[in-house]
Amino acid sequence: MKNFFTFFLFLLFPFFCVSQERWQQHVEYTMDVDIDVETFEYDGSQEIVYTNNSPDTIGKVYYHLFFNAFRPGSQMDVRSLNITDPDRRVKDRISLLKKEEFGEITVLSLSQNGEPLEFTEQETILSAKLKKPLLPGKKTKLQMTFKGRVPKQIRRSGRDNKDGVALSMTQWYPKLAEYDFEGWHPNPYIAREFHGVWGNYMVSISIDKKYVVGGTGYLQNPQEIGHGYENKEKPLKKPDAEKLNWLFFAPNVHDFAWAADPDFIHDTVEGPNNVTLHFLYKTHAENWKKLQQHSVDLMDFYNNKIGDYPWKQYSIIQGGDGGMEYAMCTLIAGGERYGSLFGTTAHEMGHAWFQHALANNEAKHPWMDEGFASYVDALASGVVLKKEKENPFIGSYQSYRRLANSGMEQPQTTHSDRYNFNVAYSVSAYSKGAVFLAQLGYLIGETALDKTIKRYYKNFLFKHPNPNDFKRVAEKVSGLELEWYLNDWTKTINTIDYSVEYNNNEVVLKRIGLIPMPLEIEVSFENGNKKLYYVPLDLMRGVKEGLDVKTSILPVWGWANPLYSFKINSSVSVSSIMIDPSGLLADVDLANNSISF
Repeated sequence: MKNFFTFFLFLLFPFFCVSQERWQQHVEYTMDVDIDVETFEYDGSQEIVYTNNSPDTIGKVYYHLFFNAFRPGSQMDVRSLNITDPDRRVKDRISLLKKEEFGEITVLSLSQNGEPLEFTEQETILSAKLKKPLLPGKKTKLQMTFKGRVPKQIRRSGRDNKDGVALSMTQWYPKLAEYDFEGWHPNPYIAREFHGVWGNYMVSISIDKKYVVGGTGYLQNPQEIGHGYENKEKPLKKPDAEKLNWLFFAPNVHDFAWAADPDFIHDTVEGPNNVTLHFLYKTHAENWKKLQQHSVDLMDFYNNKIGDYPWKQYSIIQGGDGGMEYAMCTLIAGGERYGSLFGTTAHEMGHAWFQHALANNEAKHPWMDEGFASYVDALASGVVLKKEKENPFIGSYQSYRRLANSGMEQPQTTHSDRYNFNVAYSVSAYSKGAVFLAQLGYLIGETALDKTIKRYYKNFLFKHPNPNDFKRVAEKVSGLELEWYLNDWTKTINTIDYSVEYNNNEVVLKRIGLIPMPLEIEVSFENGNKKLYYVPLDLMRGVKEGLDVKTSILPVWGWANPLYSFKINSSVSVSSIMIDPSGLLADVDLANNSISF
């Protein structure tokens, strides 16, 4: 019996090993779309080979139909009309759309391996029960025909944006929803970010021959359409057809976006590691030209700070309604003010690493993407523009403090569509997310933080990481325990607030906020000398690396005790005491962080 039990476990061992590994679904898209630039309507066909790499049997599928949000009465419209501080780009604009300005994606047919499926559409989500359940490790083919209408440009997508760009084609096709270890994610399109299935896209776009197209992927047929690099052996043709078919292939992406305009200027610049940067724009040419070398410099900085950009092209395209990242490209509106154009580019390019190469679930954890991109763009901007600051994150800290003291804050674990205020979402995702990283440098040391970011990128490239994944990397790099930090910072609206008092050579520290922290205390003396004291936190189970050898490391502070004190043994009088001279501790009340005599 004992031998049988041992043999049984031996048989199961491979299964246990496989089931514990990270898995993710895979898609192979083949799409053809034919667009009428007079009516802004289009016809499309789509074939998806869907591989079920999960341990579950899949009995149904969901698709996103994003364009259906752009019509009066949609959930996006209703939300914008009812939230206290609506997005200034949306406000009541959807409610005022005329019928010919509506967005639309209508699915005409859907089949599985040639067998028709019954499906239902509920605004921006389509659901369908599979004819044959998809078993673990198996593939199935999903075939679809659809038609659409490009909405008047309001939010991200649309026609005729404020710069006059004809087509900003983002979230334009029926997109298979993601199924992961948490299950399906068929979130309606209300306002926020996305979560998609990794895969390869082959997309053919038939459009009026006057139009220039750019976006996700590698153009496969430049010679056929008379657009692209000159090739001495294969000169560019001059097609006579009224429409051209632009064929793009995009590997290892979870989205596909494009833009088109008859007046696009198209420049290319060679970037690091033989990456070609494409620039498509139609106004403010001087600033768009100036942007090109700076974009090369930005990519070089991000490669060194995070890891190498994994594709061989990146497109920066004028379009949309501000700045928004997509696979292998970004759409950016404007260009009149260079500072704004550069700043938006620096941020959106950062997303190429933190969203389109890593791709956390933005709907649930937007701070991992927006915050991390904000952190690196603050560093990159200073280096590229040669305007480095002692604390490049000061704006993020100030913004976070205003939110924390406003009474409007919600935990960062709040779904991105569920914030009561748009400003609370924005500050939580961008500013508080950036502070999470900057403050982590305070906790574990800047060198350990740099190593953490690089290892995180390397370990989770194309793997949909979650907050715990990042935390575990930081723990392994630093040797410190950080669960308390992730929990308190992201799952609560608790704050950091410490005060300092001094009497008879005794420094008394008080924890007022609920988030505990290790503290660095700078003591200045009347003779001009300074001394740094470090108070470890018991929850970290260690001390950060990089402390100066002259720093006095004091006994551990148990987090539950609100008070802590230590003596200063010096014959020279103390002139001032300051908590956190680095400015990287996100204390919400700085008024009680220092005293002078």
